[in-house]
Amino acid sequence: MNYGENAMMRMLAATLFVVSIVVTSWTLAAQGPRPSFEVASVKPNNSGTNMISIEGRPGGGMVFTNMPLRGIINWAYDLQDFQLVDAPDWAANERFDINAKASVDAPVAPAAGRPDAQSRLMMQSLLEERFKLTAHRDKRPLPIYNLVLARADGKPGPQLKPSSVDCNADRSGGRGPGRGAPPPGPMAAGDRPACGMMMSPGRIAAGGTPISRLILPLSNFTRRIVVDKTGLTGGFDIDLVWTPDQMPSGPLPPGVTLPAIDPNGPSIFTALQEQLGLKLESQTGPVDVLVVDRVERPTPD
Repeated sequence: MNYGENAMMRMLAATLFVVSIVVTSWTLAAQGPRPSFEVASVKPNNSGTNMISIEGRPGGGMVFTNMPLRGIINWAYDLQDFQLVDAPDWAANERFDINAKASVDAPVAPAAGRPDAQSRLMMQSLLEERFKLTAHRDKRPLPIYNLVLARADGKPGPQLKPSSVDCNADRSGGRGPGRGAPPPGPMAAGDRPACGMMMSPGRIAAGGTPISRLILPLSNFTRRIVVDKTGLTGGFDIDLVWTPDQMPSGPLPPGVTLPAIDPNGPSIFTALQEQLGLKLESQTGPVDVLVVDRVERPTPD
């Protein structure tokens, strides 16, 4: 599975806990045995290209190609990039290739890019062993967004509509139009799954989806934690279209195409308000972060 560099660095999200700011010990080794890869090759990548990839292999193997260390840590610990603190500059600039084979039959990482718990733990072990990574959890006051209703009367925008499909019943074996996986490949103009969510640069299209499921992609695209304060319940049909701050660049993998993006379209903030009747309000709140205490360049093998 291949990603552009910008998308990869912000694809992972974390959970916000609104509590007093405390520092907690975070040495996973003290919590008991943790799975690790049977063998792993770690080498610097000096190709100079921006294309990176993460691949899950049968049997639980993982292959990272041309990945900055920041991206590897974010993948392993399920973070967004802004949640990684005190990493050295070289962790963002130097690239690595990792080819790791699991010693157990771990599931392959899902296609959407969120790693399963087994693969995360094995990569954490590799980071500690090969990069000498030590870190701890903290909470820092950082900018966040509250997702709220834009209008005082609570009226939604034209592209946020209550769904007529009961997706919960459909998933349990009903015969509604949302049954089954969405069609493969990029969305055509106007396409929207009856149940579920599809995303591409500058577009989120969903059917029968609660507003809470918008939180993760909005957090990824805005690079801040987003908290649902709308009070809206039930499933919605959603079509949100905007112009990304950073347009995709560079060659795409063979067979991969992206929908056309209007360079003069609205920002995600304007699109939310005009199309969905929602808005993002900025404030400061406690955010979980991972603080790097120590990390070293690995010995290539």
